[in-house]
Amino acid sequence: MDSLWQTKEEPAVLNNPKTSALLRVVARLALGLGILVMSSGVATAQVVLPRTLELNPKEMEQNGFIVAQEALQLAQFQQFQEALIRAKLAVQLAPQAHEIWALLGGLYLTVDEPQEAVVALERSLKLNDQNPGVYFNLGSAYFRQGQYAASIRVIEQGLALKPDATEEWFNLGNAYLKLGQTDRAIAQYRRSLRNDKRFWPAYTNIGLVLYEQGNIRQAAKNWEQAAEIDPKASEPKLALATALLKLGNEAEALKLAEEALRLDSRYGTVDFQRENLWGDRLVADTQALLAKPPLRALLSQLQPEQSALPQP
Repeated sequence: MDSLWQTKEEPAVLNNPKTSALLRVVARLALGLGILVMSSGVATAQVVLPRTLELNPKEMEQNGFIVAQEALQLAQFQQFQEALIRAKLAVQLAPQAHEIWALLGGLYLTVDEPQEAVVALERSLKLNDQNPGVYFNLGSAYFRQGQYAASIRVIEQGLALKPDATEEWFNLGNAYLKLGQTDRAIAQYRRSLRNDKRFWPAYTNIGLVLYEQGNIRQAAKNWEQAAEIDPKASEPKLALATALLKLGNEAEALKLAEEALRLDSRYGTVDFQRENLWGDRLVADTQALLAKPPLRALLSQLQPEQSALPQP
């Protein structure tokens, strides 16, 4: 997220906290670095770095993979800056290892350096163009830079290699949506649901497209389905509450909105909604809902420093 509901660093959703998005990137790294032997500890391997440049290329490459393994282990424990330092060293030791360039690119993505990520990931693909995880991370890097057409191109290449990647069909839909191609966006969301009928973010985003088109009832049905799949998900609850308010069911709308805000009060702020690709119309309608007492008081109580509600 590298979605209509995600943080700007990742075009994906799944509960929205930034750490979840970062761990999804790490999961892609693990896919790309499957040849590395994982350990339960952090940085358990001991690396002997050369005092001179007298090591032969084979020894250098072996050391590079050892350092890369340490970097991946650190990333799994969310020690991303330390992991990035090791990954930079690893590619110096093994510059022809596509797996290590993939790791470096993914780590740049986790620390929000998409331009650097693009360089490393493209280098990985030049060495090996058969790693779907690299295409997916590259698509995320392009998305963050606003290069949506490029994001579509590389995600589609990754899906050609791994068509069962449910979340990537969803991410592809997000990129199409950014280009204003709503029909294609919905088609990708539905493709993700063909892979996994319980992938609630796809229902959520289909609902938003329908809402923007004025089809409030169908939007509400999609949001209701998403909320039923994951009762702990705040996004579809708040969206459904907004739709119910428009449909005249204020009592149920206020109840759902209160549940959503208790789960995650960030969704009650204008800045957060717009950053996560909520349409301007839905932002305005959501604020009309949240401005009602007792929701105004609840939001202020939960997170007063982030409340972006209009003043009465």
